[in-house]
Amino acid sequence: MSAMSEKIPNFVSSKQKVKMSIQIKEVTTRKELKQFVKFSIDLYKGNPYYVPCLIEEEMMTLDKEKNPAFEVCDAILFLAYKDGKIAGRIAGIINHGSNTAWEEKRARFGFVDFIDDAEVVDALFDAVIRWAKEKGMTELHGPLGFTDMDHEGMLVEGFDQLGTMATIYNYPYYPKHLERMGFEKDQDWHEFKIFVPREGIPEKHQRIGEIVRKKYGLSIRKFKNKEEIMPYAHKIFHTLNAAFEPLYGFSALTEKQIDYYINMYIPMLRYELVTVITRDADDEVVGFGISLPSLSKAMQKANGHLFPFGWIHLLKALKSKPKVIDLYLTGVLPEYQSKGVNALLFNDLIPVYNRLGVVYAESNPELENNSAVQAQWNYFKREHHKTRRAFIKKIED
Repeated sequence: MSAMSEKIPNFVSSKQKVKMSIQIKEVTTRKELKQFVKFSIDLYKGNPYYVPCLIEEEMMTLDKEKNPAFEVCDAILFLAYKDGKIAGRIAGIINHGSNTAWEEKRARFGFVDFIDDAEVVDALFDAVIRWAKEKGMTELHGPLGFTDMDHEGMLVEGFDQLGTMATIYNYPYYPKHLERMGFEKDQDWHEFKIFVPREGIPEKHQRIGEIVRKKYGLSIRKFKNKEEIMPYAHKIFHTLNAAFEPLYGFSALTEKQIDYYINMYIPMLRYELVTVITRDADDEVVGFGISLPSLSKAMQKANGHLFPFGWIHLLKALKSKPKVIDLYLTGVLPEYQSKGVNALLFNDLIPVYNRLGVVYAESNPELENNSAVQAQWNYFKREHHKTRRAFIKKIED
């Protein structure tokens, strides 16, 4: 594995030199990278709400040779050691595409976990801040990943709720340490349980969907296999780029990144839970909704490993009649937003959810100021059960 970035010497502060029980080390080898990824699994061992990542998948995300995000991002990884044992981890990331799009000089912190120890936390963030300053950045915010497809947002409410495959779980002491260090709220995401109406599609949704379909010349596309969906795969991500462009910290995915995510996620799809809306005139993707059976409990059983038995738990969950669905990705072209296209998605998916016996769907994170997304749940019973936050701090000279 190549280094995350050019070697940056001596990130140990003078305070840490005095008290050498805390040491910070840059991750430069594959062995250290695996330790970096596994630390969170060890830290949350036995926690009933934490959902582990797949170790090999997260290692691939953090590998410069395998993740095309490194073509537009710089990154560095640090491990904190206390009395010789790993006590924390953090990534520093600079997404140059996002900084250009938003005219900012921001570094990101992400993939962050730590024991409840102020000296450990301070040492980790001091290392990232020093690196960011050398790169000319003026602010540090996060937790964020390389792209919107990575986990983002620190949990600040809902610590007693089961996490999802797409989100971060963290202990309640995490945000307290951020606030102690002078980080402030930059953005919040809300998460909802959206209860599936047992009576079927709301009448208003049916009516709106039919009007929209006829007015704009739209069709609902369904797929039975990979061969059928592949002609639309790139179109879906192009629609995602357009739909997400105005959202917090977003930068458009490159074609190499799109290929990377297609190869990663298409094999996981359950096709009856995928709905694509196309324009009749040119077969372009106007909107899409991708959901999956909740994999949270299966991921807990796998405990980071696909082999020898982790894949069995995941396969069973993917093929099950789930009580909970994760709304994984949804997007509508800007020119069609607030025109009722979402009604077409719901009209197709609600009967599928009812047939499977789904009780509720996890919305996954939605920006608190994204009123258009919030409004789509007005016709459903819902419960706001989690809030997560991006924190920010100016980097002082």
